[in-house]
Amino acid sequence: MTVAPDLPAELKAALDARLQGVSRNDAAERAARISQTYRGGGNSVAIRSEADALAYALARMPATYAAVIASLNALCGSRPGFAPESLLDVGAGPGTATWAAAQALPSLASFTLIDANSALRELALDLGRGSTRLRDMRYQRGEALATLANAPAADLVVASYMIGEIGQAGQGPLAELIWAKTRDTLLVVEPGTPAGYARIMALRERLIALGAHVAAPCPHDRKCPLQPPDWCHFTQRLPRLRVHKQVKGADLPFEDEKFSYLALTRTPVSPRPARVLAQPNVTKVEISAKLCTSEGVAVIKVPRRAKADYARARRWRWGDAVAGKD
Repeated sequence: MTVAPDLPAELKAALDARLQGVSRNDAAERAARISQTYRGGGNSVAIRSEADALAYALARMPATYAAVIASLNALCGSRPGFAPESLLDVGAGPGTATWAAAQALPSLASFTLIDANSALRELALDLGRGSTRLRDMRYQRGEALATLANAPAADLVVASYMIGEIGQAGQGPLAELIWAKTRDTLLVVEPGTPAGYARIMALRERLIALGAHVAAPCPHDRKCPLQPPDWCHFTQRLPRLRVHKQVKGADLPFEDEKFSYLALTRTPVSPRPARVLAQPNVTKVEISAKLCTSEGVAVIKVPRRAKADYARARRWRWGDAVAGKD
């Protein structure tokens, strides 16, 4: 089952409750300042107060949630029987990835979150109190590298939009720590930028050397065949709530979040389908699609005269798995 990218009703209601009496202009100013700090290479230290945490959540939670949901949808598509019981959310922030996992994976019963930021931790706990799924989640405060040693192992470990906050020297040790805590599957999501992709590729190479296997998006465990300036990333369109538009100073009713992701498992996944690497080009003559296959990157052309294949290819979207092309 594919899960929609918009925030679940419980989370919307919890955010609305926190918004009572909050100035939208103040939230917008705080969100802009935090965003500028992140773009300048800062981290969650920019979020110091309850008001900062709420502004950050209003601005970034919808897009981050949508990217994690899209990644989980792809993972579950590759592993239809995947039914983890426990989750470890590393660098959890306001709990965005935990909410996404709870929606996408009904089997989850245990939720442990880790983050160093006390304001984000308090917001996450407050948002989860009204949830039938997350009211009993455990949230450990501390830096990931220091806290993971005492964190419980989990069937599913998620590291969402957090590796870039770790200094380059710490990213390798962090990758090994989160893999050590992974009983079954690790999901890493990063911004869909060349830098985010590079971080994921470094983690991919390191953990495959330790015995990990790719479940998605790659149809193989070999080196990524893409060459610069190309990089592997995807996009997820999500609806913007009214307050989301207000805080971001946006007019469009939707947003497109670009992200890169990687799902690694303890056991090989087979078969692994090809992956659509960009939105296919559809003409009256043919459909041209760029695919990552088990043999490398290939541009597939489907002529209109091949009616059944053409009709099937018209349904392909950027990021889709394509059976029979691996």
